[in-house]
Amino acid sequence: MSGIGWELTTPVVFIIFNRPQTTKLVFEEILRAKPPKLYVIADGPRDDISADKSRCGETRALIEYSEIDFPIVKHYSDINMGCSERVISGLDWVFKKENQAIILEDDCVPHPSFFRYCDELLSKYDNDDRVMTISGDNFQFGKNQTKYSYYFSIYPHIWGWATWKRAWKMYDKNILIWPEIKENNLLNGFLQDKLSVMYWNRIFDKIYDGTLKTWDYQWVFSSWMNNALSIIPHANLISNLGFGQEATLTKKKDKFSNIPSSALEFPLHHPPYVMRNWKADRFTQKDHFSNIPRMCFNKISSLCNH
Repeated sequence: MSGIGWELTTPVVFIIFNRPQTTKLVFEEILRAKPPKLYVIADGPRDDISADKSRCGETRALIEYSEIDFPIVKHYSDINMGCSERVISGLDWVFKKENQAIILEDDCVPHPSFFRYCDELLSKYDNDDRVMTISGDNFQFGKNQTKYSYYFSIYPHIWGWATWKRAWKMYDKNILIWPEIKENNLLNGFLQDKLSVMYWNRIFDKIYDGTLKTWDYQWVFSSWMNNALSIIPHANLISNLGFGQEATLTKKKDKFSNIPSSALEFPLHHPPYVMRNWKADRFTQKDHFSNIPRMCFNKISSLCNH
């Protein structure tokens, strides 16, 4: 668990929209963690969805009328910016003020140990440019891929994550260098898996030509362009509730929905190296990022439901 006498020292960013029920569950865990500061980023209602205005208002009211004993800073939009621009502009705003942050979406319920895990690793790898993301997700489905508290991966899962200002500076919204990467087949050597290369070529093509409006795949791209790693916990620390009728892109249940979270033991057992876990990543590639016929764009994030 989080540990007696331990206090969270990292600000938390909470990204909300129009889902009061799931927002309440995540917010309750944030309140228990007692961050030194809470940043709340909210998008505005969609003009063509009549229920949005009341649901957005109900969601924001959870923040407005709660008893909070730590500073809260709000960044609310009156108009609907869409998930891409809202998240990007919100995180830009946060990292003008903070050097590091823990980031939660309104449907990603964290285990209590998630906060301490992020807090300690943000400190440990603060000045290590090899690491850009600390993820709370473990999608190995019971496969024990490490004897340590976490391992390193090229895949920055962001259903509950943490990062630094130094890393967010590397974010490339428009992936401008993609044509050169594709022309020189640079993903082939990097991924070493034909189906995964096909998958990501299609993803990055759609991002580059503007037909896929999101923000998270650009974070993957930015991480790869800097040859950076992500930290993956030994235990899954996030349960994603964002599958169902309230979501737009993730209405159907699948195996990534409601994965149980469990405690991470402290003190953390750190690996004595910073190297990619190829075995775990190969499982992720085959299970997550190589099925071209299904080609679901909700594998990394469920936030883009607006």
